[in-house]
Amino acid sequence: MESRRKFLQKMALPALALPFLPSPSWANLQKPFISPYQGPVLRVAIMGLGGYGTRVADAMKDCQKAKLVGVISGTPSKVKDWQSKYGIPAKNCYNYENFDQVKNNPDIDAIYVITPNALHHDQVIRSAKAGKHVICEKPMALNAKEGQEMIDACKQANVKLLVGYRMHFEPKTLEVIRMREAGELGEIKFFQGLVGFRVGDPAQWRLNKDLAGGGSMMDIGIYAINGARYMIGEEPVWVTAQETKTDPTKFKQGVDETIQFQLGFPGGATASCLSTYNMNNLDKFFLNGANGFAEMQPSTNYGPIKGRTHKGELSQPHVTHQTVQMDEMASIILEGKQVVVPVDGEEGLKDLKIIDAIYQAVKTGNKIPLKS
Repeated sequence: MESRRKFLQKMALPALALPFLPSPSWANLQKPFISPYQGPVLRVAIMGLGGYGTRVADAMKDCQKAKLVGVISGTPSKVKDWQSKYGIPAKNCYNYENFDQVKNNPDIDAIYVITPNALHHDQVIRSAKAGKHVICEKPMALNAKEGQEMIDACKQANVKLLVGYRMHFEPKTLEVIRMREAGELGEIKFFQGLVGFRVGDPAQWRLNKDLAGGGSMMDIGIYAINGARYMIGEEPVWVTAQETKTDPTKFKQGVDETIQFQLGFPGGATASCLSTYNMNNLDKFFLNGANGFAEMQPSTNYGPIKGRTHKGELSQPHVTHQTVQMDEMASIILEGKQVVVPVDGEEGLKDLKIIDAIYQAVKTGNKIPLKS
């Protein structure tokens, strides 16, 4: 008995010591091993090194499938700063005059065009002719004619054209789309999209018709247009619109201050939207169905997006929009991934056709039919 007792005591000592092991070692035993990503990486040059270009570059630090490797800018000092900040080699730096030479650079796969709207058309076509895939900020062009020419140029060059629709990858937005597609809201009846802020410096390019192609509609109104389409899940068949201008000095001819517009959809749903450069606190989507609703406010800014439905608060985690966008776009370009809401040139063209019709409705006062 004595020997058996001693044996049991010896066996108990290691077990008693276990609770006093350092907690990290114990915790690490519970964590599954996740191997680092080792697949293909999209090597991107950013064209246009302004505020949003910087936001994208910073977000790409956390990407797995996309990497910032080059810059294109007309400002030498910005190029130098970006070289230092993001570790970009001199051989991957270009200006707006010589960037066609990127065709001879095998270290760049794609160009992300983040310049004023009026420059998109020519810069995208030049990038395509250089044999590079193109990501273009929205709106893709000044009008549908330009947009179609960009699509055609990219197809001819056998490169992909994507548009910077970051909201198409946002988790709460995708949850509302899932609910609608699953029939949880019932028949969709109505959408409201409100987007706006008070624009500042009157000398900025956004208030220059030659560079912007318009006013608030070309900058933020496109969020309401695109949102109406992906929230309702149909393409509109008609549009009406009205413009209000209270400051013709700041908002000159061809630069819209505030536009209200309405869309009709084949299933019977309607949309009522507002785009403005003269009111703050406007960033709201509301989708109403026969059996439920979804409300998002803020709905399109950089986040965190907040929302609720008839089932309660949306709890999907906030993610950095541009990080997810660039990883997803890398998957589209490199792997042919199919996404829930498209981000290709054809998607951008659909919005441009509606913008053209909105401006026509403002000018004529008529209801404008939309062709698919």
